[in-house]
Amino acid sequence: MATVSFAKENYIPVAAKPEASSSGVSWPAVWAGAFAAGALSIILMALGTGIGLSLSPWLGSGDAAARAGLGAVIWLILVQIAASAVGGYLAGRLRTKWVDLHTHEVYFRDTAHGFLTWAVALVISSVFLMSYATSIAIANQNTAPSDTASGANSYFVDSLFRSDRPVSAGGNASARAEAAAILSHALLQPDMAAQDRGYLVQLVRANTGSDQTEAERRVSETVAADREAADTTRKAIAHSLYWLFVAFLIGAFCASYSATVGGAQRDHVPA
Repeated sequence: MATVSFAKENYIPVAAKPEASSSGVSWPAVWAGAFAAGALSIILMALGTGIGLSLSPWLGSGDAAARAGLGAVIWLILVQIAASAVGGYLAGRLRTKWVDLHTHEVYFRDTAHGFLTWAVALVISSVFLMSYATSIAIANQNTAPSDTASGANSYFVDSLFRSDRPVSAGGNASARAEAAAILSHALLQPDMAAQDRGYLVQLVRANTGSDQTEAERRVSETVAADREAADTTRKAIAHSLYWLFVAFLIGAFCASYSATVGGAQRDHVPA
C-alpha cells in the first residue's frame, strides 16, 4: 500500500479571524435593565406589602410567617415576571448592534444579557432589602422595652405566670427572664432537660401560688405550645423559600426571553 505524505510546504494555513477589541457584553444596557428591574421589583413588593400580600416571614414574627398564603405566592411570581421582563427587554433593546455575527450567536448573547440583567437586579434588590431590614431591626431594638422576656417567647412566658391573684399577676421580672431563657434553650433541644423542667415548675409555683400538679401541667402545655409554634414558623419559612426559588427561576427565564425580543426589535429582525 502506498504511503501518502503531505509536504510541509504544501500546507496552506487558514487565516484566523481577528478577535474583537471590545467585550461581547454590553454592560451599559445590562446595568440600565438591572436598575429598572430592581426599582420595579421594589415598588411592586412595597405595593404587595401595603395590600397585605407579603411573603417576607424572616422579617417578621411567627404569625407573619404563618400568614404567607397563596395570594402572596402569586403576587411574588407576578412581581418577578413583570420586573424581569421589563429589565430584560430594556437590556436587549438598548444594547449595541453586533455585526458580522450569526443569528444563533446574537440570540445567545441576547439571552445572556437578559440573564445578567436578572442577576444584577437580584443582587441590587437583595442589598437594598437587607439594608432596609437591618435598619428596621435596629430601630425595633432601640425602641423595645428592656425586659429580657420580650420577643417571640413573651406570650408563652406570660402564660406561665398567669394568676387570678393581682398581687402576683405577671410574675417577678427576674423569674420571667429566667423562664424565657429556659424556653428558648428548650427549643434547641429534642426535649427539655429534667432539671430545667423542674426549676421552671418551681418558678411557676413561687410566682402563681399553684400546687405542684397545676404547675407541672402548665409547664408541659406551655412548652408543647411554644415548640409547636416554632415548628409552624420553620415550616412556613421553608415553604416560602421554596416558592421564592420558583419565582426567581421564572424571573430568570422571563428576563432572558424578553432580552431576545428586545434584541430582535433592536436589529429589526422578526422575533
